[in-house]
Amino acid sequence: MKAEDIIKKPVLTEKSLQLAEKGWFTFLVDKKASKGQIKQAIENLFKVEVAEVRVLNVSGKPKRWGRFFGRTQNKRKALVKLTKGKIDIFKVK
Repeated sequence: MKAEDIIKKPVLTEKSLQLAEKGWFTFLVDKKASKGQIKQAIENLFKVEVAEVRVLNVSGKPKRWGRFFGRTQNKRKALVKLTKGKIDIFKVK
């Protein structure tokens, strides 16, 4: 897989921005990507050095569309801690 296929988008919520101040950056990643693939993709895309990768599998929530019931899609999040560098997408002080 290419690095662009592994990293889908950054997660920019209040909680993820607070984690970014501590050095942890949050991304939505491909469901089949391993920790090693995620680490290489982040290093190649953003030219930083990754120290640690943590992965969360998030289950979809039940939703209702009118009279129909369904679920949102399952997601996979990656929390990435950097040793060197900073990712400019996250506006960290």
